[in-house]
Amino acid sequence: QVQLAESGGGSVQAGGSLRLSCVASGGIFRPDIMGWHRQAPGKQRELVASKPIFGDATYADSVKGRFTFSRDIAKDTVYLQMDMMKPEDTAVYYCAAVIGSNWSIWGQGTQVTVSS
Repeated sequence: QVQLAESGGGSVQAGGSLRLSCVASGGIFRPDIMGWHRQAPGKQRELVASKPIFGDATYADSVKGRFTFSRDIAKDTVYLQMDMMKPEDTAVYYCAAVIGSNWSIWGQGTQVTVSS
């Protein structure tokens, strides 16, 4: 069964950058859509960025112009480049895959903390 594993989280000061990675392993992986979600303490999980296998990435308004989603199909890896980070970006970040019509495969999450 395919598993997703995130890495690259950590602590950064406001205005700084981090790059998250998510690697798929455990089998043939052909998701319809890949995405990055985040969940801050006391808040609902939100979709930050996503990209269909064919098509452009889309972003939440809160990160547009600051975050960039990219994908290396050959390595079964997706990335989230986060620049000009803000304290409100603090959250656990999850990568996930749509197989069919649902976000059906999730990583374990990686903590991102942005200090002011």
